[in-house]
Amino acid sequence: MNSLSTIFLGIVQGLTEFLPISSSGHLVLFQNLLGMKEPELFLDITLHVGTLIAVCFYFRSDLKGMIVDSWLLILGLIRRREPSARSANASLALWVIVGTVPTGLIGVLFKSPLEDLFGSVTLVGFTLLFTGLIVALTRWIPDKHGTRTTVGLAAALAVGIAQGIAITPGISRSGATIVCGMLFKLNRDLAARFSFLLSIPAILGAMVLHLGDGGWGNVGFIPLMAGLITSIVVGLLALKILMGMVRRGNLYYFAPYCWAAGLVIILGR
Repeated sequence: MNSLSTIFLGIVQGLTEFLPISSSGHLVLFQNLLGMKEPELFLDITLHVGTLIAVCFYFRSDLKGMIVDSWLLILGLIRRREPSARSANASLALWVIVGTVPTGLIGVLFKSPLEDLFGSVTLVGFTLLFTGLIVALTRWIPDKHGTRTTVGLAAALAVGIAQGIAITPGISRSGATIVCGMLFKLNRDLAARFSFLLSIPAILGAMVLHLGDGGWGNVGFIPLMAGLITSIVVGLLALKILMGMVRRGNLYYFAPYCWAAGLVIILGR
């Protein structure tokens, strides 16, 4: 695979990881069109690392607050002090950890069957139709429904399960987790922030699971780096666009695209 191909896939990954149209589904589709009959899992992970870097940079203030406030809270508990208002970020960090548990269990227990799905383009068509239904739901979620400004146990677990299910190619991780958070009455901004913060340990976990799978011989170092850098730059742009759309309540705009793409894939097979 040459650098032009990985740059193209980096653009696809950067756009689709954050926009609720499924990055994994589009990577399966375009890898197939590029003649890659077997899924390049290590390339997929490398491109996801690029968007992980984009997430960490975009939410650097949240991450800094979570780390600092968690440390201060731990010190306060050790010294037997009452938690302060600064523990809000520490609470968010806790819910990210809680939400990671069901995602991790799904990833570990169903690793092999989920990987097998990455070779089915037809499946991607049907799951894109499902993704369209997910994001279309936001059209009927009223503004007053999202009143919660803290995540909570039930929402953290539910969003974590949604993220685990979204390992299936064609189901948008961002779409599934943001909509799930909104259904649990999180306000739009918090639902989106929690979704992307929760993606950080998920992507890191996927890297650990696949580090022993090989794949360096199939894609050279320079093409991998070209795809990585492209996914970072494009990912930052897509993330900024999506956060603005979520805050304005326009997430459902992506439903027609998912339905159209799914139908084209199914009818074209």
